[in-house]
Order: sequence, then structure tokens, then C-alpha cells
Amino acid sequence: MGDIEIFDWKLTFYDLLHGLGLLLATYWTGWIVYTRVFHPLARFPGPFWASVSRAWIVRSVIRGNPHETQRLLHARYGTIFSTQFKLSDFYLAFRAPYTRYPDHLTSTDDKVHAQRRRIVNGVYTMQSILQSEPYVNKCTEVLLQQLEDVADAKASIDLLEWTRMYAYDVIGELYFSKMFGLMKARGDHLGIMKSTDTLIPAMAISAVMPSYLRSFFMLVGVLFAETRKALSALNDLATAADSAVQSHVQASGSDDSVIRRTDIISKVYNIHRDQGEKLDFQIDDVKLEAFGGYFAGSDTTAIHLSTTLYYILKNPRVYAALNNEISQATQRGELSFPHIWYHEASKLRYLSACIKEGARLHPSVALTMPRKVPSNGRSISGQWIPGGVRVGINPTVVHLDKTVFGEDAEEYNPDRWLKPDADKMNKHILQAS
Repeated sequence: MGDIEIFDWKLTFYDLLHGLGLLLATYWTGWIVYTRVFHPLARFPGPFWASVSRAWIVRSVIRGNPHETQRLLHARYGTIFSTQFKLSDFYLAFRAPYTRYPDHLTSTDDKVHAQRRRIVNGVYTMQSILQSEPYVNKCTEVLLQQLEDVADAKASIDLLEWTRMYAYDVIGELYFSKMFGLMKARGDHLGIMKSTDTLIPAMAISAVMPSYLRSFFMLVGVLFAETRKALSALNDLATAADSAVQSHVQASGSDDSVIRRTDIISKVYNIHRDQGEKLDFQIDDVKLEAFGGYFAGSDTTAIHLSTTLYYILKNPRVYAALNNEISQATQRGELSFPHIWYHEASKLRYLSACIKEGARLHPSVALTMPRKVPSNGRSISGQWIPGGVRVGINPTVVHLDKTVFGEDAEEYNPDRWLKPDADKMNKHILQAS
């Protein structure tokens, strides 16, 4: 009989772990040497961990302070780059998975974006948007009435919370044909604000991590009850979008008041009704516009509005100057009552300066929103950047640059926009106002 060989599984398992650990250590040692010495970007200064892994920027976004971190780095290392390249894969984290075509925010193909955007361009011209002003005024009436009741009760409010409810109700009126009713309920009775509070940070974290990790990250998120509640609220929002579009479908061809509305969703639906087959613009594309408006226009508007109001109320000098401008314009009969129209408000120079300064000091988005350098590379600020590299600018970093906005760049000072050289500063504003 031959000898019996005993296979030591325990020894093999530990050997496997040892070999795997050695392989990983070798890989990371090689990767670090490559990124620090041989990589085309190795000549640019910066934090060690940022040069070897995206975990650095992911950690910064999780902590909610990328704007502060990047300001310190720019102060230490210098140059701010400026680019107008194609969108990077950062934007894909914000794309709805069921879309036929990428929405306007997340489309990374310039040709497709231009083709699809051209279909609805007329809806978003200033002239077209101003036709929706009466619907915004309806929301303003509700806000003023609610704030009057709060004042009568001598109660206090959370300014950001109320501007959010106002912004969401405006989006509801323009894209869903009716307000969500948040201001009347004096709270997030639908859970849609809480849903964005849960999902948007998760999407932002996902956007800055490597694309091959995103699906796993979002899948793990679904295991948490808060994420599931957020997805449920968004499902209710999808139902609301379906209902709004269905109302237009049922009213189409009649003189119903639904199709006589001049809100955004009505105009988008009319494109589908009149040219949908020719333009390949289907009902789902109409719904996507509603979702795009919800995500792009709600919290960003609320942040801008609450920031501007906060600084005006906080600064007695600014408040007095603005109040004086409005009072004088009222006495001259230049402002309507009870609602001031856009064409009237836009002529108030100090008000415009207050709004622009609010956008400068506290931009609605404080991420770099990176673009991708073309495959053949580009020279940026005198430095050659190889193709495929993600580059971006954080609005906060630019907006607080003292070489552009002066030594008081960190202070709220609307007067800076009334100076003769304001146009030069305006070129450095990375947010519409």
C-alpha cells in the first residue's frame, strides 16, 4: 500500500492570505511610487493621500467640508484652473436609471445633450419663464400669509426651512401644475424634503468615488431604513409627475384650463403633443423634465434665497439701504402692488447687488463638479494636463478669492457690485443669480 498524503488545509489558507497580502502590498507600493514619481500629474503639489487615492476627496465630501478644505489647499499651493470641458463621470451619479435619454444635467455626450436640449430650449428662455410669473406669485401669497400669521403669534421660524418649503411649492406649481402644499401644512408632510436630505449627500459621495464602487455603495445604502423612506417619497413624487402629465393628456384637444396654463410642464407637454413623434419626445421625457426641475431647482433656489435674506437681515446698513431703495421706487410708482414683477425688481440696482452678493458668498453647490480633459490633453493656466484627467473648480474657492474680490472678499458687501469694475468680478461668478 502506498503512503497516505495528508493535505494541510489550514496551512494552505494562511499561505493564501499571506500571498494575497503580499500581492496587495506590492501593488500599492508600486502604485504609490508611480503616482508620486512617474504619473503625469506628479509635478503638481498637494496632499499625499490625494495623490494616491480618491478616498481623500470622498472623506472630505462625507464630512461636508470640501469647500473649506479646497480653499486651504488653494491658499497653500496657488493657481486656480479654469475649464470648459466635457462633463466627467461625476454627473452620472445623479442620473435617473430609467431615462430614455440623459437629462440636461447629467448628459456627458455633447452631441446628444445639444440635440435633446434644443427640443425644450424655447421653454427656458427668459420670455417664456416670465409667463409663469403668476404661478410664482401664488406661492408668494401663501408664504406672506403664513409669515404674517407667525408674526402675529410672535413666534420664530427657521428661515432655511421656510425658503425650502417655498422653493418646493414653486417647483410644484411650475412642474407639477400645483403646489406640494408644504407651506400650508407648515412642514414636510410629503417627506420629499427629507428624501433629498438623504439622497443628495449619498449621490454626492457616490459621484466622487471611483465609478466601479458606486453601485455597491448605493446598494448598501438601501439596507438603511432612512434610504428606503427617501426612495418611497421619491416614488410618491413620480406618481405626482404621472398625475400632472396625465391631466394634460386628458385635457388635450379641449379648452380645459389645464392646457391653457403657461407653466413649464404645460409647455413641455405641448411639445410632446405637437411634435413628439417627429422629435422623439415621449411622455416619459415630459416626466423627466419635471424630475429635473425638482432636483435642479428646489434646494439650490432655497439656499440662494435663504442666504441672501440672512445677510440682509443680519446687516442693518444693508437692510436700511435696500429698504430705502424700495421705498423710493414705490413712491415714484415704479413698483406694482401687491406683487412686484420681475421686470420691475430687476431695475432695483441695490436689490440686484444683494442677490448677486448672496450667490457669491454662499454658492448653492460647493463641489468641484469636475470635467474631463479631452483625450489629446490641454494646456490650462500654462500647465499641460493629460487627457482623461478630471479637473474642476469649487465655486467657493473662486468666490472668496481676495485677488478678484478684494481684501473684504469674505464679507457680505453688496456695494462691490455697484463699482465701475464690477463686470470684471462678474466673470468669476460660477453661479447664476
